[in-house]
Amino acid sequence: MVGFYELQLILLVSLCLIFLLLERHVSRRKEFKEKDLHTSERLENGEPTASHNSLATLTRQYLIVYAIVMGADWLQGPYVYSLYREQYGLSERMVAVLFVTGFMSAGLTAPLVGVWADQHGRKKLCLAFCLTYTFTCCCITIPYLPILLLGRVCGGISTSILYSAFESWLVSSAGALALPSTDLSAIFGRATLVNGFVATGAGVASNQLVTLTNSFASPFVASAVLLLLAYLVIRASWGENFGGTGTTSSKDIFQLKRLGQAWRIVRDDPMLLVIGLTQTCFEGSMYLFVFLWVPSLQEASPTFPSIALPLGYIFSSFMISMMLGSLLYSTVTTQSGGLTVHAKLSSLVCAFAALALATSIRSESERVRFWAFCAFEACVGMYYPVQGMLRGTLISNEHRATLSSLFRVPLNVFVVVSLMTGVSSARSAVLSASSLMLAFSALMTAFVVVARADDYVSPEASLRPE
Repeated sequence: MVGFYELQLILLVSLCLIFLLLERHVSRRKEFKEKDLHTSERLENGEPTASHNSLATLTRQYLIVYAIVMGADWLQGPYVYSLYREQYGLSERMVAVLFVTGFMSAGLTAPLVGVWADQHGRKKLCLAFCLTYTFTCCCITIPYLPILLLGRVCGGISTSILYSAFESWLVSSAGALALPSTDLSAIFGRATLVNGFVATGAGVASNQLVTLTNSFASPFVASAVLLLLAYLVIRASWGENFGGTGTTSSKDIFQLKRLGQAWRIVRDDPMLLVIGLTQTCFEGSMYLFVFLWVPSLQEASPTFPSIALPLGYIFSSFMISMMLGSLLYSTVTTQSGGLTVHAKLSSLVCAFAALALATSIRSESERVRFWAFCAFEACVGMYYPVQGMLRGTLISNEHRATLSSLFRVPLNVFVVVSLMTGVSSARSAVLSASSLMLAFSALMTAFVVVARADDYVSPEASLRPE
């Protein structure tokens, strides 16, 4: 007999396939219309296919690597809490300390990672990510607390690279090829869709690995293998790009002067301040969700602990929900994908995410919590391409990775403070705070970013001759 979570996964996959077919139909109609227009324009300019070929090449280069590294990351998602708590027998407080160690590491190194990516090259930092995250996977398989703490430190550094250098490489490469913002938006949308497929497969694969090996550590071994594969693919297929002039500075290893410049840019631009606020509120809530969804569902389950929850299938359901959010984003931005549209979407995504978390707090039903969490993950699916486009539009190339990483400092402070409040006794309080922060972010985005979006001129555009 098919269980509740297996049935929900089947229903979500079916719904996702239907939406995927509809989205592909709409996007192909748009592509055919634009192809005829662009073909005549390119023939007049003497470059009939260069732009299209460049877009296809860049999309392929990025999405292959993105799929591999995100697959490696998602393989660890369903069982990191269970590995610490159930297999290694650590207390929930100690599990929180391990998570806090990772977030503190990410918070302390995030600005430096961004500066090093801009100065020394985004490709080099992405290669370093593959090595540091592989080392993290090795450390987590050793049930010795100092080694586990070392693994969390390396994991925090790796996370900072993953969510800054890869996106910066893509945006800078698209700028070098003079691709329009609509093409970049399409790549972000496809990346989130690919991320959903990969995460869903990773959830099922991790569930099967644990079943076959009877060990929560087996998905981490598989993750290390994928990271080594990603290293080889990046080294073979990616070109290097930099921020600014691409020169390196050996005198100021901590790049304090550059960090000061980046902070002044953010301080003087209300739109960037709100973008940073949104990143702190949304991604902070998302990271807290990673820690809290397992115990929240276990707490509401009438059959736990006599019958264990199928965490891999639940995780896959969340990822399918994220894909549905990505498909909704692609559909909405097919006709219009400008700054104003993305600003409005950012506000709406934060508002619906706040509502989803609030629903999970109010209800003690396992099924209601599950569907509220699925709704939150759908918001995650829309958030990443929306936020990626906003950052790509509002942040100049010279400081892109630096600012993206600088935004992660308050994010990690927020997560650390929340986790140290005593998660086992204050789950509702932590989720309530996250819901309120998301609601506040939605309002600030509406009043600041949306209100100013129509009059905004990008830094690069303002420097172009008329």
